[in-house]
Amino acid sequence: MKTLFGKTWIVMVAIMFTVGFGFSSCSDDDNETATPQLINANLTDSEEEALLFMLEEEKLARDVYIYLGNLWGTNQFLNIKQSEQTHMDAVKSLLDKYDVSYEILPVGSFNNQELQFLYNTLIEQGSQNVLSALNVGAGIEDLDIVDLQNYLDEMERPDIVAVFESLQCGSENHLRSFVFGITNLGEDYVPSYLTPEIYESILNSEQQSCL
Repeated sequence: MKTLFGKTWIVMVAIMFTVGFGFSSCSDDDNETATPQLINANLTDSEEEALLFMLEEEKLARDVYIYLGNLWGTNQFLNIKQSEQTHMDAVKSLLDKYDVSYEILPVGSFNNQELQFLYNTLIEQGSQNVLSALNVGAGIEDLDIVDLQNYLDEMERPDIVAVFESLQCGSENHLRSFVFGITNLGEDYVPSYLTPEIYESILNSEQQSCL
């Protein structure tokens, strides 16, 4: 259980790109053709729940950035919303791969009512001024990075691990962009979830090329 800007946000962070992993089954007979097999094709309940939640978590970021981008015309929101759409598409690809049904509601609407409440709260906060909007964006990415690391510490499925790492890479890029905008307004962003050491390490790193 975590809080974002004083409101409860249970974030289960899941995955971005579909990566195929397999192995070859063979016998001592050199003439037998090896047959590729899918490793652990069935998701666990927790993995399925994570995928479904992540679809809407990525949608939350996208929808907030769409709203604030239209309101303020700020480059960070206009650019990053495209990245969040790519993240949504990647999660959908994995849901399709594992034959998990899902529903995507219109912009600003969510199946998960906590995310619905969070969306309403964030756009209200971000509507105050550009600085508040940039802090909303930085806060979303700050929390995403921490949640992703928590899942990376627990996940074993190779495609999930690979995608979580890519999502974390993207969130670090986004955080740097939002903090850059905050700094240009003469203010500082104080992380709510990242440790000061990790936050400084991210800020001092170069923008990365992420999947």
